[in-house]
Amino acid sequence: MGFPKTVRAYSSALGPADCVAGTFHYDAISGQLEWSDELYTLHGYGRGEVVPTVELLYAHKHPDDRDRCHDIFMAACEAGGFFCSYHRIIDARRREHRVLTAGEALVEDGRLIAVEGFIVDLTSTLHWETERAAREAVAGALGTRSTIEQAKGILMGVLRIDSEAAFDLLAKHSQDTNIKVASTAADLVQLANNPQQAALLDTFVQELRRPSESPADAGP
Repeated sequence: MGFPKTVRAYSSALGPADCVAGTFHYDAISGQLEWSDELYTLHGYGRGEVVPTVELLYAHKHPDDRDRCHDIFMAACEAGGFFCSYHRIIDARRREHRVLTAGEALVEDGRLIAVEGFIVDLTSTLHWETERAAREAVAGALGTRSTIEQAKGILMGVLRIDSEAAFDLLAKHSQDTNIKVASTAADLVQLANNPQQAALLDTFVQELRRPSESPADAGP
């Protein structure tokens, strides 16, 4: 096994926010567990404040995740090989972190020799992803609203109608064609912004003005 002394390279691709990431080494023969400085920080300690042990490691696992983490770790310790788990830890200041733990257990002749791995704190990355998704959703909603308002303004100018009547035309067309109002509005704005499409714009507006066809009008 040859894990890096630092895992900054692993966390650098996880977003703009800094990610705490560190390594651990467990000597199963002596029972000694070693943490990098980053793991002390992740668990809310400074080096020298505590002696890292397997028991302390599990004490910081979220109660709802502890048994699952134990099962994954023990399976690797018995059979050897790589393991990985996504779970939560509670640091010494009672702050919750969402982390990814990965490592490798070395087993020789059925005996556990050592376990090495790393832990990456994904909390800031997940917050960043959530905030970005929220910003994109808001931007999308505002963009859609702006497009609909532009389409209403076009209809108001061409047909000399008020805002409510213009929206009613867009909504009716959406119901008749099963096309979203935003899509119809976008098409209308695109035609209006292209002088070469004046004839198509007029046809489109007239299509919006057509009365809805009832089932009786549609014929057999």
